[in-house]
Amino acid sequence: MSRFAVNLAVKLFLGVGCAAVVFGALPAQAADDPSPDQMVDAIQNITGLHKGLRRNHGKGFCGAGTFKGDPDAAALSVSPLFSGESLPVLFRFSIAGPNPSAGDAAPAPRGLALQVTLPDGGLQDLVMINAPFFPSATVKSFYDFQVASASDPATGKPDPEKLKAYIASNPAAKTFVDWLKANNPPDSYGDSRYYSIHAFKFVDAAKQGHWVKWRFEPRDGAKALTAEEMAAAPHDFLEQKLADRLQTGPVEWDMIVTIGEPGDPLDNPTLLWPTERREIKAGTLSLTEAGSASAGTCEDVMFDPNLLGPGIEASPDPILAYRSGAYAVSYGRRLQEKTP
Repeated sequence: MSRFAVNLAVKLFLGVGCAAVVFGALPAQAADDPSPDQMVDAIQNITGLHKGLRRNHGKGFCGAGTFKGDPDAAALSVSPLFSGESLPVLFRFSIAGPNPSAGDAAPAPRGLALQVTLPDGGLQDLVMINAPFFPSATVKSFYDFQVASASDPATGKPDPEKLKAYIASNPAAKTFVDWLKANNPPDSYGDSRYYSIHAFKFVDAAKQGHWVKWRFEPRDGAKALTAEEMAAAPHDFLEQKLADRLQTGPVEWDMIVTIGEPGDPLDNPTLLWPTERREIKAGTLSLTEAGSASAGTCEDVMFDPNLLGPGIEASPDPILAYRSGAYAVSYGRRLQEKTP
């Protein structure tokens, strides 16, 4: 399905008020799960409404490049990603959170969303952050995190006591916050690793499944800002720094696939797999244009981790399953806000 067709289909579904996305109806929710509308409301309440923009990862910019798969990955999955052809890719780099005016040195996760156009014109989305795990194992827990982060109307800032109470009662969130404290943000989007967080199933030519996770390793090396650099950094620098780097040639990452073993958690994105799992290089991602120089735009695209081509299937992770519905609600709202 082409990018135009996907976006048009989502618009049509949202236009009739359907909560499903074009990739299939949402799975049954847990009894205490919020609706996708409630989730988007909670995220929106953190910094207030920013019309026409994404409700999460509000600050970002686009890029363009290619992906070329490796033969080792083709043995695990029939996905056209690994055909060996150089495939066009639409990028979006971003900072987690709804604030489109966030400082570029903010101690928040960085996002990398990719939409790859497959040889037959179909699409494959890869949606990642630069943390190796997620702060919540359930939809309800993630929702409670957003509620605890909401701005107090009296101060315009989150209530620190509410956040402290939430983190104290949610060990996974505390682990995530501790990871952020110990890992300063990267000095450039091109100097960061990006992780799938969720598990996915690669299906080979014999229809055998292989559970995997992946990360993108920067060929320039992973570099973080020092505390001094964070304090002295200008408000906006990430887009220009990437543009400057591109003057010397493409920015590249290796796609590293980790192959799971029986017993590795498939439905809990807060848990890491053992470090001794077998890994292969699955391909090379190349960024050739970014920011205002980028061909086309990613701002009218709904990057969805469940938009999967043949040979790759989603895991039974409730967070992964839920994301499509929440993304569709956010997408529909910003479309309507942009409509005269």
